[in-house]
Amino acid sequence: MTAYTEIHKALLELAKTSSRSEVQFFKTGPGDYAEHDHFLGIRVPILRKLAKAYVTINATTHKKLLSSAIHEERQLALFILVLQYERGTPEQQKSIVQFYLDHLNHVNNWDLVDCSAPYILGHHLLTRSKTSLKALSKSTSLWERRIAIVATATFIKNSEYDWTLTIAKALLEDEHDLIHKAVGWMLREVGIREKRVLVEFLDSHAAKMPRTMLRYAIEKFTDLERKHYLKK
Repeated sequence: MTAYTEIHKALLELAKTSSRSEVQFFKTGPGDYAEHDHFLGIRVPILRKLAKAYVTINATTHKKLLSSAIHEERQLALFILVLQYERGTPEQQKSIVQFYLDHLNHVNNWDLVDCSAPYILGHHLLTRSKTSLKALSKSTSLWERRIAIVATATFIKNSEYDWTLTIAKALLEDEHDLIHKAVGWMLREVGIREKRVLVEFLDSHAAKMPRTMLRYAIEKFTDLERKHYLKK
């Protein structure tokens, strides 16, 4: 039995006792972003535990998991990839980042982006040139644009805000609500750590920000402060 077959069978067994409640967080209707995703409904903590058991899988198994139509198989692959990156040597980490970039077309839902971009790409770029994020922010792929902004979460945690603001500016006129939410979320995180930086950004750009993006960004502000920016 191959590693992929073993993992696939394990997930199907876990799905038998799943409530499938996780599916409610995704838009799966005709034309929606998750229309063609197949969900087993397995909860994230269970997948994270399973990832630890299969942390040594090779690239071939990884590719099979990432190319699966089953959402949880792709997510499990990314959880494993994050663990491999965390435990890898600098050379191994470099290879893992390249593998991640080569397979971005399979990182194709908001949770898949959020569970991988900061911990692989964001961490790797923390001490390197970050200009590749500009290219991602201009991509026709919704998910690559989300990766560009969510990857900066790692920079924020290290008190580096410039690239979050740069990518946020590039995405101000994006039309998708999943980008509005992601940008607003990252801006909010900046504000939690350095409110002055967020205030300066809002004073310059609040009037152009989509309503959802703005609401996410000012979530931690006082009622009076929120009213001030929402009037813009």
